[in-house]
Amino acid sequence: MKFNILVVDDEKNIREGLGKALELDGYNVILAEDGKKALNYINGGDIDLVITDLKMPELSGQELLKRVASSYPTVPVIILTGHGTIENAVQAMRDGAYDFLTKPVNLDRLSLLVKRALSNRELVLQHRALQEELKKKSQFANIIGKSDVMKRIFEIVKQVAPTRASVLITGESGVGKEMIADAIHYLSPRKEKPYVKVHCAALTETLLESELFGHEKGAFTGAIARKRGRFELANHGTIFLDEIGEVNQSVQIKLLRVLQEKKFERVGGEETIEVDVRIIAATNRNLKEEIEKGNFREDLYYRLNVVNIHIPPLRERKEDIPLLISHFIKEISKENNKLIEGIDSKARMALYNYSWPGNVRELRNCIESAIVMCKGNVITLEDLPPMVRQDSDGDYIKLTSGITLAEAEKEIIRFTLQKQNGNKSKTAEILGIGRKTLHRKIQEYGIE
Repeated sequence: MKFNILVVDDEKNIREGLGKALELDGYNVILAEDGKKALNYINGGDIDLVITDLKMPELSGQELLKRVASSYPTVPVIILTGHGTIENAVQAMRDGAYDFLTKPVNLDRLSLLVKRALSNRELVLQHRALQEELKKKSQFANIIGKSDVMKRIFEIVKQVAPTRASVLITGESGVGKEMIADAIHYLSPRKEKPYVKVHCAALTETLLESELFGHEKGAFTGAIARKRGRFELANHGTIFLDEIGEVNQSVQIKLLRVLQEKKFERVGGEETIEVDVRIIAATNRNLKEEIEKGNFREDLYYRLNVVNIHIPPLRERKEDIPLLISHFIKEISKENNKLIEGIDSKARMALYNYSWPGNVRELRNCIESAIVMCKGNVITLEDLPPMVRQDSDGDYIKLTSGITLAEAEKEIIRFTLQKQNGNKSKTAEILGIGRKTLHRKIQEYGIE
């Protein structure tokens, strides 16, 4: 893919010099001498990155940035600035700029910034393409994440979906296990066939067995007619067994037989029924511990766990939080007919530092509450629920037990940068490291 870069500067030598340097790096380059012409190019073409001076006639770089951020939020903007306008550049970062460079421009630094910015844009576009693919097939577009672990989960989903393999999805409540199950079914050859979901924890032992396998008339009190079970209804399709760890031993035996032989009998019946059903199961329990306690059959576990997809809690993949915030603001604002343009830095930091015991589900509920309570068009700290904002004024960061030293360092650098509004010199001074070392670590960790 050859990216299109728009360079905007009213100084001809700078504009053309940057254009030639970027063309040598293999990019398509478009030049504009002011913000107004630049905006015409952006509105009329496929621009992947904007590099713009701050002070220009007709339309300033600051105004151009605001319009790009509003209408084309996936297009990164790099700001060029003279030494006398650093404060303006910092404000531009707050307005959504990807980064800024001082003049005269260091071409090596520019090349590195461009590569990183375009790499992030490509990731967003790939993720959006996956969402669109899923939406077409399942009206499913809520798998959100750019962390390494979520990218790996996306790859596993695409790899396992076309097969017949049983899948066990594990993770805490609220991490999105059902969404992953949806994606597997709707990306599979069975996508046009039935997709049946059963919440195992919501049914009693007798009702669960009847729901799964059906019953004959008179099988128990209240069985006034024959009923087909979920496995029959899902024939040639997929069945999703949510909270499989709550299933009792007698039902586990029947499930094991279905997995092994594709056969079962209705409750109170003698007729053997054969089905072709793919099973996807999910649990927030540690099934290996349940096996040791005698609560879960080991043979059933291995039949279900042909492919395991573990979704980590949100507190362990905090780099996904900004994407989730943006997605939920857009989605929930539309649902509530409110024009919410974004979220201020204090509120964003509070959301980032909160531990999210309820995971993605709790974050969505929090954003919904904030949108309902918001009196303006930008969510502030005061709009957030009390439990989220209560520790937000502290100059400290919460680190999850068990994370690596590198992960802790990454979070500390990110937190300090946020506290200093992106000022790298002050951040380096506070952390007791050189500016070059800070730049290297920011690049190494991929901190935005």
